[in-house]
Amino acid sequence: MNTFGLVIGLCSLLIIGLGFPIVILCERYLGYLWWPYMMGIGLLITLSSLLILTDWLSALTGILGVTLIWGSTELREQSRRAEAGWFPNNPNKITPPYENVIKKLKAPRL
Repeated sequence: MNTFGLVIGLCSLLIIGLGFPIVILCERYLGYLWWPYMMGIGLLITLSSLLILTDWLSALTGILGVTLIWGSTELREQSRRAEAGWFPNNPNKITPPYENVIKKLKAPRL
């Protein structure tokens, strides 16, 4: 019996499920201007999955990286949800390095 698909499916469900609270917490404490850093970390993790020889570890690393990339596109939307009162808003967010440059960039959307 091959349980590889079942284990990968359950682990991917867990990783993607944890992506939602990560987006909420990152927006609450950091703000949506951190999206390039989250996207960069996600890209590095996704690319590192190409170098991992173990199938299950490579798959889980790729899922984690893509989840972070998706999360970076959701930070702006989560900011709007917090402004609408759906989630707690934190006025004392940590400003990212190069904040002025990031403000000129258009935040990605899916």
